[in-house]
Amino acid sequence: MGIMSQKRPRSARESAKADSLFVADNEMEQERMDRMMDSRETAGTDQDIKVWNMQAEAEEKEEDMEELKERYILSLERIKDIITEENVREPYRDYFRRTASFIIMVNETVSQGNGNHAETPDMETLRMQNDRLYEDIIGDNYESSYANPAYAVKMLGKEYGKLLSFLYAEIRGMIVYACEGRLHDIVIHNELFIEIYNLFEYEEENTAEEIQKAIYWFVSDYSDVTVEYRVREQLDPTLSFATDIIMHADLNDLRYLYRFGEYISENELKTAEHLNSLPQEKIDAMAFTFTEGYRIGFVKGNKDFSKKEIVNIRYSLGFERIVRAAVIQFAKLGLKPTIYRAAVNTINKKQHYKIGYCGTSANKQYDYDHKADNAIYLDKAFAERKLGVLRVAYEKYRDLAGKFAGPAVMEIFGETPFVPKNKEEAYTLSEKQQKISVNYDSEAGQIVNEYIKGEERSFTIIAYPVPEIGENFKEIFDEVVKINTLDYNLYENIQQTIIDALDQGDYVHIRGKGSNQTDLKVRLYKLDDPEKQTKFENCVADVNIPVGEVFTSPQLEGTEGRLHVSQVYLNELKYTDLFVDFKDGMVSDYGCSNFDTEEENRKYIRENVLYHHETLPLGEFAIGTNTTAYVMAEKYQIADKMPILIAEKMGPHFAVGDTCYSWAEENKVCNPDGKEIVAKDNEVSILRKEDVSRAYVNCHTDITIPYNELGEISVVKSDGTRITIILDGRFVLEGTEELNKPLKNMVD
Repeated sequence: MGIMSQKRPRSARESAKADSLFVADNEMEQERMDRMMDSRETAGTDQDIKVWNMQAEAEEKEEDMEELKERYILSLERIKDIITEENVREPYRDYFRRTASFIIMVNETVSQGNGNHAETPDMETLRMQNDRLYEDIIGDNYESSYANPAYAVKMLGKEYGKLLSFLYAEIRGMIVYACEGRLHDIVIHNELFIEIYNLFEYEEENTAEEIQKAIYWFVSDYSDVTVEYRVREQLDPTLSFATDIIMHADLNDLRYLYRFGEYISENELKTAEHLNSLPQEKIDAMAFTFTEGYRIGFVKGNKDFSKKEIVNIRYSLGFERIVRAAVIQFAKLGLKPTIYRAAVNTINKKQHYKIGYCGTSANKQYDYDHKADNAIYLDKAFAERKLGVLRVAYEKYRDLAGKFAGPAVMEIFGETPFVPKNKEEAYTLSEKQQKISVNYDSEAGQIVNEYIKGEERSFTIIAYPVPEIGENFKEIFDEVVKINTLDYNLYENIQQTIIDALDQGDYVHIRGKGSNQTDLKVRLYKLDDPEKQTKFENCVADVNIPVGEVFTSPQLEGTEGRLHVSQVYLNELKYTDLFVDFKDGMVSDYGCSNFDTEEENRKYIRENVLYHHETLPLGEFAIGTNTTAYVMAEKYQIADKMPILIAEKMGPHFAVGDTCYSWAEENKVCNPDGKEIVAKDNEVSILRKEDVSRAYVNCHTDITIPYNELGEISVVKSDGTRITIILDGRFVLEGTEELNKPLKNMVD
C-alpha cells in the first residue's frame, strides 16, 4: 500500500481533543496521576530516579505538564470506554477491546510496581505482573495474538490486519514508557489508538487508506520528539533511568530486575544469581578486562582520550554487578555512562536488532515479524524529514557529542539458536524503499560522523554466556572468563610471526576441506617500505575481546572466488550452506539452503547480510588464532551458540561491508613491533576523498570458517611461491606450533 500524497488528516492530538465522548472522573484519575508523579524508584539515596520530572523538563517547550496530564486522563478514560462499547463491528471490535485492555493493564501494572521499597511486591507477584505484560507474545500464545501479523490478517483481513498488527506492536512499547514515566510517549500513542478507533466508528470505503495516513503523519509529526530523544539517550548521562537502578539498587535482591520494564526470563535471574555468588575481586577483574580494553583502544588507535567524558554502555540484563563495577572504573578514567535501552518504537529500530540494554526477547519471531514495519511510512519525504530532525538533534547536543567516546558493549550468547519464518503477512520494503533505506543509512552515517568523529572515537566488545546455554553454564562461564584473559604477550608474538609471513605475499589462498566449497583468493595491499610498514593488524585483547586474530583490509581487484560455510549464525540468525561469491572483491552471487526456494534464500541474505544493497565489498580478511576458544566450544558442543566476537577468532573470517577502519583511515596505527598498518583502505572506502556518500555502506558482517572445515591458508608471493600457514585445520607455519596444543586431543 503506497503513501497517498493527499491533504494531511487531523493529528492524533486534534482527534483526541475533538472527541466529544471524552468524559473523565477527574478527581479519581487526578489522584492516581499524582501518585504516579510522586513515585520514586527504590534506590535508597538522594539520587533516586526522578523520571517524571525529567520528562516534564524535556516537554516544557511543547506544552506544560498540566495540559499533558489532562490529555493523559482524558485519553485513558476514553480507552476504558472502548472496552465495553459496541460502536465498531466485528471482527474489529475484538481487536480494539483487547488492545484497549492491554493499555489499561500496562498503566495499572506498572504504577503498582513503582512504589517505595517497603511497598514493592514480592518476587512472585513481580514475576506474575511481568508475565502478564508479555504473555500474549510468548510461545504458543503468539499464534492468537494481534501482534502476530499472520493472525491479524487471518482475523481482520489483509487490508486491515497488517496495519492493526503494526499499531498493536507500537502500543506494546507503552510497557517501557510507563515504566520510565515517559508520559508524552504514552499520551501520543493513546491518542493515535483513539484516532484509528474513530475511523472504524465512522467506517468508510477508504478507511484503510486513512489509517495508513494517520500512522504516516503520526510517525512523521512526532519524529522531532522521538528521534531527538533517541539521540539524547545516547549522549546525555542525566537521562539515568537504568544507571540509577544499576548503581543504587540492592543487587542481591533480584526484584530490582523487574524495575527495568523488560521481559525477565530465567536467563536474567540466574545470571544475576550467579554473579552474586562471585567474590567482588572477580567481578572487578572482569570489569577491568572490559574497561582497560576500552582505554587501550584509544592508545593503540592514537586517539586523544583526554577530551572524552561520556561512554555508552550496552549490555543484557542480569549483568548489573559487572556493569556497576565498570561504571566505577570508567569514572576513574573520567567517563560518565549513558545506558539506554533497545528501541521499542519503529522509527528508532534497526530491523530486529536490539541496540542498547535489553532483557531476553520474549519472542524472536515477533521481533523478526516487525523488522520492516517502517514499510508503512517510508518514502523519500519521510526520510528527508528524519534526516533533518537527526541533524537538528545532533546540533542541539553538539557539545555532548564532542565528548562522546564511543560504545562499550557486553554481548551475550547461549540462547537457543533462532531460525526465523518468513511470513507473507509481515511487512517488507519494496525495491524503491530499499534504495531509500540504503541512502538514508549513508546520509545518517555522515551526519553522525560529523558530530561524533570516527577518528576520535573508539569502542570495546566482550561476551559472556547466559544460563540458557545449558547445564554446564557455570563451567562455561568460567572458561569464557579465562578465554577473555589469555596471555596477551604469547599471542602477540605468535601473531607477529604470522604477519611477517603475510607481509611477503601478493595474495592469500583459502580452501575448504570435505564438503566445504571455499576456494578464495584475497588480494593484499602492496607495501612501499616493508621495513616500516605492515599489511595486518596484530589484534590482541583491546577493543575486540578476546585475544586472537590478525586482520587487514583486502584490495578488491583480484579478490575472487567462493566463501562457503556449512552452518553459521550471523546477528542471531542461522544460515545453512551459506555461500558468497566474489568478483574483484565485490559480492557477485550468494545463496543458502534455509528455505525451499532460491528466491526466499536470496531474499533472506539480501535483507540480513547485504542490508538491501545490490552488492557489498569484502571489507576485512582475518585469521583467527584462538584455538583455546575453539576447543572449549567443541568440548561443550556449543559452537552453534558462540557469538561472532569469539567465533571470528576460531578460524579465518571474512567481513562483507565496510573495512575495520571506516571513518578513521587517517589515524596512524602501529603494531607492537613499531610498523605502521597501511592496509586500511580499499577501492570503495578510498572514494571518501571524492564523494563520502560512495565510500561507506554502514554495515560489517563477519563470516567465519571453523578450523574443522579448513583445508588450507597459504600466502602466495609475487613469484608464485607459497608459505603455508594452516593445513588441514592445523597451524604449520614455524613459530605457531603453540596454537596447536589446545587441538592436540581433538579428532576432526
